[in-house]
Amino acid sequence: MAIPDYQTLMLPLLEFAADRQEHSLREAIDGLALHFSLTDEEQKQLLPSGQQAMFDNRVGWARTYLKKAGLLNDTRRSHFCITDRGIEVLAENPTSIGVKFLDRFEEFQEFRPLKGTRRGVSHAPERVTDVETTPEEALESAYGHLRDSLASDLLQQVKAASPSMFERLVVELLVKMGYGGSRQDAGQAVGRSGDEGIDGIIKEDRLGLDVIYLQAKRWESSVGRPEVQKFAGALQGQRARKGIMITTSAFTPDARAFVEKIESKIVLIGGQELAELMMDHDLGVSPMARYEVKKLDTDYFTE
Repeated sequence: MAIPDYQTLMLPLLEFAADRQEHSLREAIDGLALHFSLTDEEQKQLLPSGQQAMFDNRVGWARTYLKKAGLLNDTRRSHFCITDRGIEVLAENPTSIGVKFLDRFEEFQEFRPLKGTRRGVSHAPERVTDVETTPEEALESAYGHLRDSLASDLLQQVKAASPSMFERLVVELLVKMGYGGSRQDAGQAVGRSGDEGIDGIIKEDRLGLDVIYLQAKRWESSVGRPEVQKFAGALQGQRARKGIMITTSAFTPDARAFVEKIESKIVLIGGQELAELMMDHDLGVSPMARYEVKKLDTDYFTE
């Protein structure tokens, strides 16, 4: 089954706390995972950032919303219990509890985010629409859409670049990733060989303890196994152990399966990966805005 959204979790979480005992958030997460018969894989599924389990995040926000409505109360760090109001709500035998249900409580209305209330805007606020995603999920989803759009634009520019520009781009990216020694060293090594499908030889580190053979091409169609086999053969001819193939298109599944079976270590970087690496290493892109997300530091308030 799909991981339940945070609104679906509210009623089961309140029922979980109905015994009036103190419970830890971890207990609640484990109890609700059992209630919804979630598999280990579903429980381990992470948010796009990879920083937190999605189910843990949703249970946490279900608790926050119930707390803001006065149905749960924090007892100590990561622990909570049900309130008298929470017991009264359960006595109503609701079929579900969501944002609209909690809107009956004034405390929740004051907490719930409002549109048009920042930067001194004085017009009447409009409440945000109900959503099934937590704030972190919505933020990461929006970030993902922006990143995908930028990657597409970036790859389009790379494909339209001149051969010399593409060569310079590859050199700068490798240096930013820690390969090739200095930019001058990498620039002298890349684009000089052309021997048996090898476009360059770069240092693996600044000390030059090992070398990596490189092939970088602006292919239009997908690169298949035969091209990768040729490159692998060229590595064997040089008694080389490591190689990188970069293309502006993509590699076929057969090509990727091939490099998993051979003794030489060959890394395949397709157009999408190339754009991702450029963004991660600030190559060809510039920051537009930065948002720092903070959380409460409960240790600070521990006396």
